[in-house]
Order: sequence, then structure tokens, then C-alpha cells
Amino acid sequence: MFKPQTSCAHAAWSCMACQPSSADAHAADRRQLLKGLGGLGLFGSLGLAGAPVAAQSGTGLIDTHHHFYPPAYQKAWFDWEDKRNIPHFSQQEKWTREGAVADMDKAGVKKAMLSMASTPGVWFDLPVPEINQMVRTVNEYGAQMVKDFPGRFGLFAALTMVDVESTLKEIAYVFDVLKADGVGIQTNYGDKWPGHPDFAPIFQELNRRKALVYFHPLAANCCGRLNTGTFPAVIEVPHDTTRAVVNLLLSGSFVKFRDIQWLFSHGGGTIPMLAGRINFFHRNAKNIADVAPNGIEAELKRLYYDTANATHPSSMASLLKLVPSSQVVYGSDYPYVAMDTQATALTQLGLEPKVLQEIQHLNAERLLKRP
Repeated sequence: MFKPQTSCAHAAWSCMACQPSSADAHAADRRQLLKGLGGLGLFGSLGLAGAPVAAQSGTGLIDTHHHFYPPAYQKAWFDWEDKRNIPHFSQQEKWTREGAVADMDKAGVKKAMLSMASTPGVWFDLPVPEINQMVRTVNEYGAQMVKDFPGRFGLFAALTMVDVESTLKEIAYVFDVLKADGVGIQTNYGDKWPGHPDFAPIFQELNRRKALVYFHPLAANCCGRLNTGTFPAVIEVPHDTTRAVVNLLLSGSFVKFRDIQWLFSHGGGTIPMLAGRINFFHRNAKNIADVAPNGIEAELKRLYYDTANATHPSSMASLLKLVPSSQVVYGSDYPYVAMDTQATALTQLGLEPKVLQEIQHLNAERLLKRP
């Protein structure tokens, strides 16, 4: 069993707790972040209420990047932040089941996939038995939402990850009892990325089940405190998706666990930009035939990528140049980003109607079909 150190940064905007010893410094960073967002007018544009309907939203969007906050989790999160003098982020405070459905209706979202795979995760510096209980509470709450709002939600179940035995038991429970659509995990756990041997038994079981595995990034312990003039969510979070993808690639995980369906947030982070560089430096490695039998780019093209905070024209151009449009799904990053933001941006890219519909819902419908 191993326990990750607490890392920093949320997917889109928030910067959660760094290592416990740096809580005071982190709280100052968080205040700076909140002030910066307010100065940019982002609180209004990212708020839960009043999101405009996405123009030309097709026959209904499927959102694969949709955060949710069960009451027990909200309380644990707020208590955890209060102990560190970290101000609460307004989106997590305002989130409700009914509010999420109302925002989905306004934005033309037909279905949203609930996930908890983001900072601070489900750990809160707790011992393993208490982590397991939080994981179970989160997953059962999500499963109940799926039942209470038929057809509107799916579930990427949380996993303990810090303890293999507990994680394997939870995998059985979420798939066999809760009927989850997939699992959601982080790009790193302390100083271990997903290709680490400690995780092999977990991925072996997910591979056996032909599971959909969704990854959400956070800033790694190594880099969340770097003074680059911005907060970690801007640079370090997308870089950690790249670290996870490269780690899985070079560890041979994409080959060993061939039946897993891999889904990565934020357009794959910096993978589209760095794919050529990764290929150049590793294409002649001695073990390349084992880890990428059809070539590195072929492995990258097999993965799925969501559009959360990746719908800028340059980001989408790079992503669609690397992978076929069949591998891209819509993601909103709700509630940290208004639900229709990415949807509206997609309609302004000049994509062919077929490609637009693939990203909006067709690819997700195919991906979410049970094996």
C-alpha cells in the first residue's frame, strides 16, 4: 500500500492543496487565483446559473467531463480547506443535482458522465479504511443520480488506487452492482504515474472487463510550486496529462492492457503538440516494437480525448491533425466552466457537420456502449 502526497491544481481553474507542509503558501496562491478570476470577470461566465443554450448543439450533447459533489464529499472538502485556510471555490459550494440538470437543459446537454477524478480526490490525508468509505459514498451517490434522472447521467466511478486490494474490490462493486459506465482516475498519485508497476493488478482487472478508463489531471508534486507567474492549472495540469500518456506508452501499458478504452481530459494536454518530439526521441528505442508495435503515433491515435478547455482553434487543429475525429468527445469541465462554453466554441471552428456531430455525441455513444 502507498499513499500519495497531496498534489495541486484542478483541471480548469482551481488550485487545491499542495503538500501539507506548504499549506500557508498554497492558501496565498488560492487567494491570488480567486482574485485573478474575479478581475477577469470569470466568476460570471463560469457560474452555475444562466448558462446560455449552445448554438447549433445538434441532437443533444454528451458531456464526458462533468464533476459532481455529493454532500458528504462537499463537507469533507470544505473541512479540509478550512483547516488550511483555503477559501472555498464558489462552484463547488453552489453545486446541486437539480442545478446540474437545469444547466444541462439550458446548454442542450442530453447526458453527462459524472466523475470525481480531480484534486483533492477522495483521500483528504485519511487512512485507507476511511478513504474506502469515501469512495463508496461517492460512487453510490453517483449511481443514485443515474437512477433518479433516467437517461441524463452516466457514472465514471471513483477508485481508491492507494491500496490495490481495496481498489480491486471497488472495481467489482461499481461494475457488478452499481453498473458504472467506467472509472475515473488521476494522472498521478504522489510520485507514481499510471504505468508504474504498483498499478498493474488494477489495470489487469480493468483490461479483463474491457473497461472505459477516464483520466483527469492535476499538478504533480514536483512542479505545482514552480514560480512561472501563473497558477498550476494553466500549465502544469495539461502537462501532467502528457506525463501520464507518455508513462503508459513507454511502460507498454497501452499494449499490455489492449482491451481498455482510454479517455484523457483537455484534448490530451500537450500530447498533440509534443507527439512528433516524443516519436523522434523514442522511435528507435530497443523496446519500441514491444511498447508501440505499430509506431508511437499509432498508439496515440487509438486513445480518446475530450474537448474540455481544448476548443481554441489552435488546440483543436493540433488534436485533429494527430488523431481522427472519431477519437474526440465533448467535455465541458462543469461546474468550473459554464456548460455550453466548449459546445459553442466547437460550432465556431468551421468543422464539417459530420465531424461536429461525432464530437458532440456520436463518438461518446459508441464509446459508452458496454462490451
